[in-house]
Amino acid sequence: MLGGVSLENNGGFLQVALDLGDAGSEVDARNWTGIKLDVFGNDQVYNLHLRTSDIHRPWESYRQSFCAPSRWTTIYLPFSEFVPHRTERPLNTARLRRIGLVAIGREFEADISIADIRFYATSEDC
Repeated sequence: MLGGVSLENNGGFLQVALDLGDAGSEVDARNWTGIKLDVFGNDQVYNLHLRTSDIHRPWESYRQSFCAPSRWTTIYLPFSEFVPHRTERPLNTARLRRIGLVAIGREFEADISIADIRFYATSEDC
């Protein structure tokens, strides 16, 4: 994902999103601890946003921030550390539908690559 984030006109963002199930169907991730990313960035902070079938408004999500260093790095994002954004519903990992990589919140040049994204289990070394 490459591009500029501007704060003009009430702010902006860049996003690359992926539906997890076929045709937007749910994926049950209850047996997993979180999401693991292999990233190469530009030493900037990015967000990973999750959506479930429990939320419907476009501004609702569950968010976690991470820094993407300028070298290939594996980032672990536990489900327990995702924060509800503009929703009071708790994250239900049995009903995951969509994941989004987002550059948001400040003016900057986004430049991040992802080689792999997957669920991980607690037993993995992180």
